[in-house]
Amino acid sequence: APTQPVTMNGGMSMPSWYDITGLDERSNENCEGIEQSRDTVKEIMRKEHEEKKLPYNRMVLMGFSQGGALSLFTGFQLEPEQRLAGLVIMSAYLPAQAKFTLTDELKDLPVLHCHGEADPMVQLFMAQKSQSVLTEMGATNYQLKTYKGLPHSVNMDELGDVATFLNEILPKDDTCRVTLKAPSEMSVKELKAAVKSAGLGSKAVGMMEKSEFVKLVQDHRDGNL
Repeated sequence: APTQPVTMNGGMSMPSWYDITGLDERSNENCEGIEQSRDTVKEIMRKEHEEKKLPYNRMVLMGFSQGGALSLFTGFQLEPEQRLAGLVIMSAYLPAQAKFTLTDELKDLPVLHCHGEADPMVQLFMAQKSQSVLTEMGATNYQLKTYKGLPHSVNMDELGDVATFLNEILPKDDTCRVTLKAPSEMSVKELKAAVKSAGLGSKAVGMMEKSEFVKLVQDHRDGNL
């Protein structure tokens, strides 16, 4: 998420997908910046599809709190040909309802919405209303699961339910397996990007030769670090 001023944070900047002015329903109407963030997510998925040949129907949008809200806002508004495998929404809600339209061909998109019954930040009624609103719009496969005593967090029961859901909507299919470019075939620029993405910067300090970067990336992939 980009770093930007957030009204609810006293106007101070913080990582945020959109501005949050409050936790009540009225404050949820605008969500300034959410459309730009939606486009950012769509661009990430487009690159995965075009550059790594990953089908959209093997992708899942999943997020917690604001990330879950953005996933819900984005996933139901994609083009029919960009239909995802499903959505996992955790401790979140449907944001910016006035800006939201549900693509007709996505009405049966599988959704697992998990929410703590003791959540003081995003209260349970917001999850229930999100399910109700989307169902009224035509969503037919929206499952809301609640967890007794759970605050704005996750627990093992919830993670187990998420794992079960993912296995259901993403059955094994070797034809969709993404083949990573071999480190030996990568450019120095690509190797450095792979090192950064994997959080291996500290292990690359002092490296000068391409062969060193190749070995580092390969060792990481082989689980030898």
